[in-house]
Amino acid sequence: MIELTIGSLTADPDEPVHLDARRFNRHTFWCGQSGSGKTYALGVVLEQLLLHTELPMLILDPNADFVRLAETREGAPVEHADRISRSDIRVFRSGHQGEGDRLYARYLDLSPAAKAAVLQIDPIADAEEYNVLLHWSVQATEFDTDRMLQGFRDSGDPARVRLANRMENLQVLEWDLWSRGAHSVVDVIDERPRATVLDLGGFDHPAEPKVAALAVLEHLWAERESRRPILIVIDEAHNLCSPEPRTAVERALTEQLVQIAAEGRKFGLWLFLSTQRPTKIHPNVLSQCDNLGLMRVNAPRDIAELAEVFGFVGEDDIRRAQAFAQGQALFAGGFIVQPTFVQMGARLTEEAGGDVVVPLRA
Repeated sequence: MIELTIGSLTADPDEPVHLDARRFNRHTFWCGQSGSGKTYALGVVLEQLLLHTELPMLILDPNADFVRLAETREGAPVEHADRISRSDIRVFRSGHQGEGDRLYARYLDLSPAAKAAVLQIDPIADAEEYNVLLHWSVQATEFDTDRMLQGFRDSGDPARVRLANRMENLQVLEWDLWSRGAHSVVDVIDERPRATVLDLGGFDHPAEPKVAALAVLEHLWAERESRRPILIVIDEAHNLCSPEPRTAVERALTEQLVQIAAEGRKFGLWLFLSTQRPTKIHPNVLSQCDNLGLMRVNAPRDIAELAEVFGFVGEDDIRRAQAFAQGQALFAGGFIVQPTFVQMGARLTEEAGGDVVVPLRA
């Protein structure tokens, strides 16, 4: 067994607690309310996976909490710092924030259904426009927005003209997400770096982070037969996997995650979902999780939901989460021998996020 040391027993600080790295070939659910230390503790586990496995990770990061994953803290053990610094960790920033590589995707790489969702086209109500989109073909390297719109309008085809007007009116083609013929982040993911961090929080349009996630998840699903394993870490997963998706893009994204949750395990597509409340995650995804990491949760409805879904944990054990101090967690499922109460260990790398402190009077 490859052991990942993630902390110590709450009842015995001298007794280390380990997770079985091999059992991350199952879907994992990570839960804790705001202030529980959830994101910090998630970093502890990801660092251990970097140190002790060769499992590639894709991290969908809405708050830029993991953009410094390659930077070790002062005082970290030298051998750990060296190993992490030598790891192939790629960070892609969204919108106009931060330095480094920009997060781009190609609209042309999306499936026809995803393209239609972005443009709010219904295949029945907008049948002619959808049909144009379905048969539209252009090379990514030749893609030019103005020329494409003009070509649609010059065609004399009413459906093409309507499609051009829709694209322009929605201003979708002006999004910062689009590569406009350049590289896409899916090209990098195909190389399987040890970790690929996608900072989703800097886009101007609220749909852009969801479309970015949809682009990479669709691609991974399309390439599933290659059976190249990857751990898909989704922080604040309620933003991408709602039980009640409202828009066409949200529905397409949720459907893709449901499909990966149900069928992705045998292809090496393993989810690691982190959120504040289980009731904010689609039940068809939550029910597929075999590993549980639970930090402080107070709401009785959430406690009841967790007890019902994760039947391999005693309800009394789950209820103890209401009294957890910051950094305390319950681990249960396939990656640990038995349900165990843990005080999480210290981070090795820099945490980019964190609470804003209250300014005090001198």
